[in-house]
Amino acid sequence: MNETTTGATKTKTAKYLNDPFGMSSHEMPKMEVPAQFREMTDKGVAQARETCAKAKVASEEAADLLENVYATAAKGATDYNLKLMDFSRANARAAFDYAHELLGVKSPSELIELSTAHIRKQFDIASAQNKELVALAQEMAAETAAPIKTSMSKAFNNKAFNKAT
Repeated sequence: MNETTTGATKTKTAKYLNDPFGMSSHEMPKMEVPAQFREMTDKGVAQARETCAKAKVASEEAADLLENVYATAAKGATDYNLKLMDFSRANARAAFDYAHELLGVKSPSELIELSTAHIRKQFDIASAQNKELVALAQEMAAETAAPIKTSMSKAFNNKAFNKAT
């Protein structure tokens, strides 16, 4: 009984594997590919490889650019924060000095005079500190934008050159 079942299964399987024209469903018909079609596909593959290589180079350049920009921005942020800490330290010292001077005040007029002088001095210091921070921030922005500007200029020049040729 086992042989009969196996024989029937082979017949059914063979029936589905072969098509009505006698070819196996796994065989491709033997056809001659025209030379023009082969030439066109070879050119397409070569162009795809070239485009892929250019994209790889461009992505590596972009990654290098971003690395430089982030490094510059991080250095600038560190410098800015260090400057803020210096200013905070100086302002804290000035506040403690003012508090110490207040302990020696003997009259209300002396208090007003000391307070007015302290406020005037701190306003001038704060103005100078703000100017320094603005200059530092502008410098940091310019240094961070410089590699981007250079890269974009280079990219546009290359694009213009490629279109001209």
